[in-house]
Amino acid sequence: MATDGRAIWRLFCENYYLFRGTPTRLWFDYTLSELFGIDELPSAANADRLYDHVAECLERPEYRPRALYERFNIEVISTTDSALDDLDWHARIRDSGWKGRVVPAYRPDAVVDPDFQGFGTNLDKFGEITGADTGTWTGYLDAHRSRRAYFKTFGATSTDHGHATADTANLPQNEAAALFDNVRLGKANADERRLFRAQMLTEMAKMSLDDGLVMQIHPGSLRNHSPAILAKFGRDKGFDIPTRTDYVTALKPLLDVVGLERNLTIILFTLDETSYARELAPLAGVYPALKLGPAWWFHDSAEGMRRFREMTTETAGFYNTVGFNDDTRAFPSIPARHDIARRVDCAFLAGLVAEHRLQENEAYELARDLAYGLAKKAYRL
Repeated sequence: MATDGRAIWRLFCENYYLFRGTPTRLWFDYTLSELFGIDELPSAANADRLYDHVAECLERPEYRPRALYERFNIEVISTTDSALDDLDWHARIRDSGWKGRVVPAYRPDAVVDPDFQGFGTNLDKFGEITGADTGTWTGYLDAHRSRRAYFKTFGATSTDHGHATADTANLPQNEAAALFDNVRLGKANADERRLFRAQMLTEMAKMSLDDGLVMQIHPGSLRNHSPAILAKFGRDKGFDIPTRTDYVTALKPLLDVVGLERNLTIILFTLDETSYARELAPLAGVYPALKLGPAWWFHDSAEGMRRFREMTTETAGFYNTVGFNDDTRAFPSIPARHDIARRVDCAFLAGLVAEHRLQENEAYELARDLAYGLAKKAYRL
């Protein structure tokens, strides 16, 4: 595996043409131009010169992460953190005196998914760091409440759940306790493990109703599709592929419990575009607790964002969505992604105005809401 930065950059530049027509090309062109002042396309011929220019820029104080945070006009960034994370880096940021706002989001996959690597050991650690008895169902739920409260002390406003499906369940508590015992002891079969994940989404929703954390559900990815790539590069690098996802029947147990709660916000994401008009928009249109997250991951693109608006607006409207929030791991790409989202939304609004389906003053108001106001409101920022 190549480790030399310049060699990696040369290979990237030599093959930059492969990104033509992709969102990666849009993001990277924007970043090179707006951040580094480069208005030529990377190629084998200019690779070394561009590398030297970027390297020189990154040595300057104005390219440090905190300086870029301010340059990008960012108000808040949320990281996604395991329930087992000690949040040490958040503590360091808080104690540094810096005014930037970086908050965690509670991601409990490691202790709610029986198929997660080291699940049993994770439960033991979960008990150690919370002081709760995670050998019992009630103690296990108390551990979640404790960690959620701890995350809130660092400014957390949301939870995040990356389940393979949108399945939810609403078991009587004695049945849930018996299921937990089987899972805890490693005796649960595949159906029981799936049921446990489903039950935990409902439990997390009930906790959100109590503590006010916004709940995000990110289902529909078949993780680590290639065992060979997983073995070579590790978890989350083994070709994650979108799958068909049911929401209408899958979410019903959860919605029967909390769907009509106006003080609860559950944001749904999907990798299955076929569910936009058929399932997600109608659900968000009637259940007060539900909001639709923006086009995500494979569909975080100009075409994907446009399809999202075209397929959801008629039924869900604009105000049952949450505007745009990105989940990039590439810090310099944040402005690029938001720029694309703003342009797509404004183009969609302009079409509605041109067709006399929206007044121009309404379009200006909506443009601000879609770019800024809806996300800030939905995530209680």
